[in-house]
Amino acid sequence: MFRWISALLVLCASYSSWAAIDIQPDSLYPQVEFDTSLGKIVVELDRTRAPITVDNFLTYVVKGEYNNTIFHRVISDFVVQGGGLNPQLEELPAGKPIVNESGNGLSNSMGTIAMARDNDPHTATRQFYFNVADNTKLDPSKRRWGYAVFGEVIEGKQVLEAMAVVETTTNAKLNWPDVPVTPIILKTAKLLPKK
Repeated sequence: MFRWISALLVLCASYSSWAAIDIQPDSLYPQVEFDTSLGKIVVELDRTRAPITVDNFLTYVVKGEYNNTIFHRVISDFVVQGGGLNPQLEELPAGKPIVNESGNGLSNSMGTIAMARDNDPHTATRQFYFNVADNTKLDPSKRRWGYAVFGEVIEGKQVLEAMAVVETTTNAKLNWPDVPVTPIILKTAKLLPKK
């Protein structure tokens, strides 16, 4: 009897933790709203083409791990990158790297969202970027892996365009170029209700 009760408690705890991070597994095109210090952006994700990437990204979203982060890399006519640092310029903990889904047919075109990664193709964790130009050189080829696109901006393109032209500098603490002089804060990222 005790074993049965213990098993039931474990099952309930598992279910409640899963329910607490509902990433809408049955939605093919979930939408996420970014509330930034420059305005709101809504992206529609494509689970049909990038299921692993979408699930990974939504897990960070639903857990609130993108809230109060910054866009730390802005290169005009290239990308606006964020998701990995807090306003104190501290790198945030990341989960396990995911499989690279760059061969999914989606291109790094203007207004799309994709996963940032290291040189190793399977190192994407939490950082993402918006393409602010047609960056086909980031797509895969027969000789190299690309960067996995997993959605596109459907609202707030003017906000993204404003982000792309902010003043940047080399940050002494990070020793990185292209850091906005005035931080662009991602106040919240939230999964919108299913339509």
